Amino acid sequence: MKKHILSSLAVASLMAVSQGAVAQNIAIVNGKAVPTARMEALAQQVARSGRPVTPEMQGQMREEIIAREIFVQEAQARGLDATDDYKNQLDLTRQSILIRELFADFQKKNPVTDEETKAEYDKFASANAGKEYRARHILVEKEDQAKALIAQLKKGAKFEDLAKKNSKDPGSGANGGDLDWANASSYVKEFSDALMALSKGKMTDTPVKTQFGFHIIRLDDLREAQLPKYEDVKPQIAQQLQQQKIAKFQEDLRAKAKVE
Repeated sequence: MKKHILSSLAVASLMAVSQGAVAQNIAIVNGKAVPTARMEALAQQVARSGRPVTPEMQGQMREEIIAREIFVQEAQARGLDATDDYKNQLDLTRQSILIRELFADFQKKNPVTDEETKAEYDKFASANAGKEYRARHILVEKEDQAKALIAQLKKGAKFEDLAKKNSKDPGSGANGGDLDWANASSYVKEFSDALMALSKGKMTDTPVKTQFGFHIIRLDDLREAQLPKYEDVKPQIAQQLQQQKIAKFQEDLRAKAKVE
């Protein structure tokens, strides 16, 4: 009877150990335990990519991890983990992971605040407040060309047609010289000054010289600046500021490093 009790206790103990091993490992492949931590790490990678980790996906991940272990064991059995190529790639991968973790740690400890995003928006709003201009232009290389085109326009030639045929500005030329809505400060000073001096529907009587060539400018319309709402652009501003912080962090590290 006593021997039977001891035997039962041994079985119970083995079962407990076995259940503990199952909890710690997702499988045992060729006698080697595959820890549950690998499943958790893979799940985190999937979550970072924005995909939900569903029960079905958990089953797929388990099979993936087991397959990887099988393939890794075979690669090690063939001695592939001892090659220089493998060691070099492993070192590069290690560096990439550490660098990614470094930047993630920096972002976590240096988040963009609401005050910073609001200040950046206010700066943008201040620079772009006032009037917006809907203009067209024709850009040519020589002043004589511009004067000849102005003469044609005064005789009734269509601005859009001449822009398509003669403007060397590839962006607007194909669209009849259309520059869309923009703040005057978006242009170089000579162009901006000439544009603001025009009244709606009028064009410059003489060519406007800039660093790009000679322009004929027509003002089609003007309005008060249409600025996006702060809440609509806040995520983009935060992302931009975060990128600037990361860039500054990188620059500071390089500046402090002693490179010989």
